[in-house]
Amino acid sequence: MHKTTKKIAFAILALMFVLLFFSTRNDSATMDEMAHIPSGYSYVALGDYRLNPEHPPLIKDLSGIPLLPLNLNFPTDVPAWTEHINGQWDMGRIFLYESGNDADRMLHFARFPIMLLAILFGWLFFKWVGSLYGDKVAILALFFFAMSPTFLAHSRYVTTDLAAAFGFFIGLSAFINFINKQGTPKAKKWLVICGVSFGIAQLLKFSLVLLAPIYIVLGIFWVFLKNYENFSFKKFIKEEFVMLWKIFLIGMIGLVVIWAVYIPHVWNYPVERQVSDTTLTLSSFGARFLADTVVWMADVPGLRALGQYFLGVLMVIQRAAGGNTTFFVGQITNVGWWYYFPLLYLLKEHLVLHILTIIGLWFGIKNMAQSREKNLSGIFAWMRENFALVTSFFFIAVYWGQAISSPLNIGVRHVLPTFPFIYLLVSRQTIRWIKDYSKEIPLRLTGWIKSVLGNFMRPVKRSLFVFLLLMWMFLSSVITFPYYLSYFNELAGRTPNGYKVATDSNYDWGQDLKRLKDWTGKNLGSSEKIAIDYFGGGSREYYFGEQSVPWWSSKGSPADEEISWFAISLTFLQGAHARPVKNFHQNPEDTYPWLKGMEPVARAGTSIFIYKF
Repeated sequence: MHKTTKKIAFAILALMFVLLFFSTRNDSATMDEMAHIPSGYSYVALGDYRLNPEHPPLIKDLSGIPLLPLNLNFPTDVPAWTEHINGQWDMGRIFLYESGNDADRMLHFARFPIMLLAILFGWLFFKWVGSLYGDKVAILALFFFAMSPTFLAHSRYVTTDLAAAFGFFIGLSAFINFINKQGTPKAKKWLVICGVSFGIAQLLKFSLVLLAPIYIVLGIFWVFLKNYENFSFKKFIKEEFVMLWKIFLIGMIGLVVIWAVYIPHVWNYPVERQVSDTTLTLSSFGARFLADTVVWMADVPGLRALGQYFLGVLMVIQRAAGGNTTFFVGQITNVGWWYYFPLLYLLKEHLVLHILTIIGLWFGIKNMAQSREKNLSGIFAWMRENFALVTSFFFIAVYWGQAISSPLNIGVRHVLPTFPFIYLLVSRQTIRWIKDYSKEIPLRLTGWIKSVLGNFMRPVKRSLFVFLLLMWMFLSSVITFPYYLSYFNELAGRTPNGYKVATDSNYDWGQDLKRLKDWTGKNLGSSEKIAIDYFGGGSREYYFGEQSVPWWSSKGSPADEEISWFAISLTFLQGAHARPVKNFHQNPEDTYPWLKGMEPVARAGTSIFIYKF
């Protein structure tokens, strides 16, 4: 890889870090951070895993480590810690806002390692793509990564979304390298690396158990591709068993990594408390054999750590089956929409990416139509030579298929793990399209001259076109600063109008409470009160004190209590005014009827409307 290419990559990542660091400085805690931050601190400071078991520990550990030198007060004599089963939300409120700690300082320190992980992710992604398809493809893929509003949004918070994307990347890229090294002296080395990567991935997000069946399917398919030309059934079966054995070893190495990391997390988690928490948490789990096995493991000294891990896996399975209440395109339900993720991907990623995707698809179809080798042998040979692309296609199809069929519609962040592989595919096709030239050589001199000039000018024109598109993407990302969480592209009316499409983590996750405080400080007198209906991980009492009053729809208009100002998070407002569908019931008293027809006089950040009566 050329030194100039690396310098460009460093510059892109430096820009990404600047955007991440400064865009989050005035963000209040998002909803999930109120659970993750106290959990991470309790793991590294106390070695006790009673909080937030439905997520693996690694990303929370990273956020908890910088908090250790701050001499924070973490009360362990409150019911949220001593009595409640997984009292993560109450513990988050107490730890962040009610224990004398500086909540804003804690947020800055806890978020910093997540930003560093994003930069590491980008660098590894760049190096891997470059090793496969060269410097130009690597730079373009990295640019997509660094300028993605979705990555910029979720690489700044203590949540598991960046962690999931990173886990799938290291898990799949390591497996591809393991496959490519078969039959070489480095095969065993990459088996171990793949096993460790698989284990680390499981410690980042429980959904990464999906890597196991993906490994099996891809491993079997690779053996088939390898033996297709000189197929021998006996040899094929033998090599399949060898491959499955290697994948089993990868899984066992990963399991050892999981076990080793979970051990210190349950050192100071009382055995009787772990058994009790596990029993009550899984009391409604359908597959009783699995639930009972995990409860049994919680009481066995050598298996307690793995028992805590499998508890989280079962909790995620249980939650995914249940769905969630969601606002989407003017509707609200708890059973989801099949087009939820496709539409959000279309509207929350840059139009530039979609334009280049269309060009890449058209170019690929055109090449296939013109290809002289349209038989199966040619197709399988291409797949064997481009196994990274095959893996990318397969992973995107499997992950999106699962997401579309799931009723758990929480945000576009849930399909974030597929984005790097989409960037790889689009970047490779874009560079190939730029370099494309006519292979036909006319016999006449004039025709030959025109062909040569055309082959010279075509890449120049296409390069300029792509450069202008990338400048559009860059300027759009800069203009959006610091509101990356709320980004929507031009098809949705840009960021200010995105709340009409979706809210929650797509638009309003509680990030603007401090901006509301800044607004009230500039526009309200010291004696004026403001009624607030807030969605998020911030604390109204912590930032506003007695100047604010908690409010909700059924209390009626704040004007009835002689309060002139009212602020509401758009997640609550849009959910209240949405049309219930798919048998979802909405109580009339919860629909803010007294706000209908009114227009907000101001907006805090992007996600909180402010009204005056």
